[in-house]
Amino acid sequence: MSSHDESLGPEGYRVDAVEAWIRDNVDGLTPPFEWTRLPGGHSNLTYQLKDQQGRLAVIRRPPQGELLPKAHDMSREWALISALGPTPVPVPAAYGFCESPDVTGAWFYVMGHINGHPLYNAEDTEKYVPESERRKMAYSFVDVLADLHAVDPDAVGLGDLGKRDSYVGRQLKTWYRSWMSSIEGAKLDDPRAHELQKFLLENLPEQGPARVVHGDYGLHNCLVGPDCTVAAVVDWEISTLGDPLADLAYALNWFSDPTDAEPPLPEAATAPPGFPGRLELAERYAARSGRDLSLLDYYIGFNRWKSACIVHGVYARYMEGKKSSDDVDLDEMRGRIGRSLELASEAVARLG
Repeated sequence: MSSHDESLGPEGYRVDAVEAWIRDNVDGLTPPFEWTRLPGGHSNLTYQLKDQQGRLAVIRRPPQGELLPKAHDMSREWALISALGPTPVPVPAAYGFCESPDVTGAWFYVMGHINGHPLYNAEDTEKYVPESERRKMAYSFVDVLADLHAVDPDAVGLGDLGKRDSYVGRQLKTWYRSWMSSIEGAKLDDPRAHELQKFLLENLPEQGPARVVHGDYGLHNCLVGPDCTVAAVVDWEISTLGDPLADLAYALNWFSDPTDAEPPLPEAATAPPGFPGRLELAERYAARSGRDLSLLDYYIGFNRWKSACIVHGVYARYMEGKKSSDDVDLDEMRGRIGRSLELASEAVARLG
């Protein structure tokens, strides 16, 4: 959490200017608002707005300070919720997007409020999804992803969202570079990282037609409604055009399977009883999407390998003292790198 004192008002927002902009540009909301900070969302500054009639909306802007060019991309998120609004993919309603930094120092957008909760951990699952409803919720989670991958990007105006060729091939190069450049800082190398990258490059499947991929589709980025189905998908800032099977494999990583060597971490959102296994969910996706999943283990291996590379890079920054490691269990993090590589190796071994 930031050290911002909320009694000073909402962080990153000039309330008078923003409320005036909303009064002029968004129908159906009457300022002044009651502002409430919402958790999560990659450090973007996200608040619930409650207007004079008790109507709710949500406002979102990037964090304050210098940003990487592509990080916290509000225009991308806005484009996605606007384009997907009329499709079967559940997203918050798109109310207004402000591209003038004069109003509050950054782009921001206003969207509809969704009655739902993200599931970050087992505690959230126990609180919001009774055991008897968990299978239904997992099915909804997979069905929504299949519906997203059924959308033709050109038909909804998202044809320019990203490059269409070799989504996985590009990432194999990017994350391998990350691994190589982090070895010295991490004081950690693992032959499996190199063997897997070589195998994955040499056996790269041909990519079908590019589809919108979320890029971080998990229960932490879905708002689960009172009926225990996905009421909306949020956090679209790294979505692009790519290979839907890579998106699916990432989503399935959140679920365990009876065939797994180890059970899921007890604090994981999908650790509580009542969830279907990964393979059952994959079959459901195949039936709904009509896609051939015979190479699914390739994509599972790729995602596990990529996770190892990401954690390795973060671990290197801690080891070099570039990030404070006061509250971080570095041994656990180091173990996670090895475990991800182990799971990646197991997945590609299943390909025979």
